[in-house]
Amino acid sequence: MITNFLKDLEKRETEMNRKSSIFLIASIITVFTIMMIPDNISAETNQNSIIVTPINEEISLQRTITTMSIPQDNKLPWGVVIGSASNYVERYPVIIQFYKGEDPVHVAQVDVKGDGSYEYKFRIKSLDSDTGEFVNIFEGEYTVKIFRVIPNTNNLV
Repeated sequence: MITNFLKDLEKRETEMNRKSSIFLIASIITVFTIMMIPDNISAETNQNSIIVTPINEEISLQRTITTMSIPQDNKLPWGVVIGSASNYVERYPVIIQFYKGEDPVHVAQVDVKGDGSYEYKFRIKSLDSDTGEFVNIFEGEYTVKIFRVIPNTNNLV
């Protein structure tokens, strides 16, 4: 059921680009509360692909695509996606999608801080209560797509 939802979400993303709509942003509600940030597992928006699509005369959708690598021998239970301070539009959260190959595996929505930065912490390792062993939730290479609404800088849009 979650896989079908994520496939539908990808279709809505395509429709949004064609129709310049912000409907997708309001349709996802996923919030996680996490308490720990690891130092060596992250997807950061400093070496990535950035595509900006105008929505209307005032705002655009910025899509950032980056990779996240989690080693097999990872000992830390948490991962993090961090975005640096930049321009943003208030009341529009950041949407983060994780893909293993072409398959969507996780979607998150986080609020933008006052300086335009954001941070999403997520569990990458969990304790199986039946066996008492740690199980990797995330392992290997992932494509991370980050969507945020930004103000237009070009008056000709």
